[in-house]
Amino acid sequence: MGKVDKGVNCSVKGCSKQAVRSLNSSDAKKAKLDIEQNKLNKVYVCEDHYKIVKKALKKDRQAEKWRRSVF
Repeated sequence: MGKVDKGVNCSVKGCSKQAVRSLNSSDAKKAKLDIEQNKLNKVYVCEDHYKIVKKALKKDRQAEKWRRSVF
């Protein structure tokens, strides 16, 4: 049982919702989320913030895929 199952809150400043996913802090920074300073490795996000991260990472993965396929 992880911290999300135990009921940890979202790590984004100003959000007090229950977290649904844990992410790498670098992924949260790519999505330009304002995370708390004491969160170095893992970031816990609620459903709303996870949607933002998912969209940002999808664009990054798509660009990386295009970059690698053009040789």
